[in-house]
Amino acid sequence: MPRGLVAGLSSLLAAACSSSSTQPQLAPCTATSAGSVSQVYAALTALDPLQTSGCAVFPDNATGAPIEYLLVPQSASTRVNDSSTFLLHGTAVVAAAAPRASVRAAAEPGAQQRFDLALRRAERDLVIGPGRQLRPDLAPSAPVQALAPGDVRTFNVCGDTLCLTHPTVTATAKTVGQHVAVFVDNTAADTLATVDLNSLVAEFDTLLYPADTAAFGHESDRDGNGRVIVLMTGAVNTLTPKSSCSRGSIVGYFYGGDLLTGFKGGNNAEIFFSVVPDPGAVLSCAHSVNDVKNAVPATFIHEFQHMISWGHHVSPSGIGAPEQLWLNEGLSHYAEELGARLFLPGDSATFCHFVFGDLYNSGQYFLDPEASFLVDDAGIGGLASRGAYWLFVRFLVDQFAAGQSVAQANVVTRALDITTLIGATNVSHATNTAFATIVQRWGLANYLSDRPGFPTPATWQYVTWRFRTDYPAVHASCLAKIGTVKVPAAFPLTPDSAAGDTLDLSGVLRAGSGRYFLAQQSAGAGAFTLLFSDGGGRALHASLAPWLNVIRIQ
Repeated sequence: MPRGLVAGLSSLLAAACSSSSTQPQLAPCTATSAGSVSQVYAALTALDPLQTSGCAVFPDNATGAPIEYLLVPQSASTRVNDSSTFLLHGTAVVAAAAPRASVRAAAEPGAQQRFDLALRRAERDLVIGPGRQLRPDLAPSAPVQALAPGDVRTFNVCGDTLCLTHPTVTATAKTVGQHVAVFVDNTAADTLATVDLNSLVAEFDTLLYPADTAAFGHESDRDGNGRVIVLMTGAVNTLTPKSSCSRGSIVGYFYGGDLLTGFKGGNNAEIFFSVVPDPGAVLSCAHSVNDVKNAVPATFIHEFQHMISWGHHVSPSGIGAPEQLWLNEGLSHYAEELGARLFLPGDSATFCHFVFGDLYNSGQYFLDPEASFLVDDAGIGGLASRGAYWLFVRFLVDQFAAGQSVAQANVVTRALDITTLIGATNVSHATNTAFATIVQRWGLANYLSDRPGFPTPATWQYVTWRFRTDYPAVHASCLAKIGTVKVPAAFPLTPDSAAGDTLDLSGVLRAGSGRYFLAQQSAGAGAFTLLFSDGGGRALHASLAPWLNVIRIQ
């Protein structure tokens, strides 16, 4: 098992035990306890259980009509993988129930996502792991010759899904554009026709490369040739065993080791690796020419963000670290959406090829937000976690861009990428806003952003998406255009509900995420209280930065 995976699992297990038995046992709440909840319609009461002894006090319902409160117990922790069991129970509760199981089985990441994660962990170990000796020297290490069609080069590739072995392939430059040069493995039995390769390079040069560099900054250009190399090789195809094709396949990747001096498996170049067509499934999973033409551009724009981020975060002096997994992946998934929007209006089929993954993943997150971390460096939460990462970055851009133009959005994403800061510190610095404040607003936006008839404040809204109407619209469009049904047909976030005074809610708080619940109070009902504690009735650990958000929505 690789070091990064061991470290990730260890930190996750340690975090899961963060509710220490040394925390004080909380006393039952009373009508005079701290933590008074506002009964004003649409008003937010944000309770810090560390300041209210875990209590939330709801007044008598003298309004003459039923009241419904949205409850969002949430963690704004900045510590990756921080978590704790929690209880939220009302006055009538006699005994605490066991933590509930997740309402669904988390959608597991496919081969591409698992490999992407393995590479991000391996990169981290290369520069900040135990006994590291490599320096991310970004200057060219040897005289550089201009690239031209017909040039032949030998490249190192990842020989396994942990990139522990680095066999070589020989490839020839088939087409060289302004920003991108495509090499094709000399042993490839099937490849794209020249016209298709030229079309890909044109798409990279005129659309994807300009969009990524405008949004995130430029790549490092370690090899000094002014171009990103795209190597199309069957070595990428064979990374996916034939027996695993039903779970998806690896289509392409970037690896930070290619930009490290002294790394024997690297190429000393900015390089993106791609599958070759394999319609007969000779190498591994079947990939038609159209499959490659549709999949590679979206993978390229995703992986190119990782390349750009690596160059900015890992400095030439060796000081700095790769961006944390959750934010790095969130930005790359945002890049996929950015690529999708390049084709609107007009080419809705290509739009679908770029964007359906983000919409599917976000739908998985909305099905059960409590089950996934936002602030995550272990990466074992499945596709729903990637949905959370993308949604958070999307919300950041919507909230902190000066307007809705692409140029204004790029100011926010460039601030997040062109820095050596990482994680929550990076987010707070780029937005000049406390991380806990952003996480709280994001958590509320996930349910209230486009809720019909509700006066949702601007700070709790997505601007670019209206998910309650956009999910079904894009689902229908993409089903018609490319035959995918992965985009949700309806908004998936549907909170459970119960009478507030009988509430007995249990679960797990995970860093950055929360739970959604609707508490009912009938007309004329008396006051009730809720106690927000860890799974044993003790105070929640301070590192969780716990909040109980309460809003009257009816």
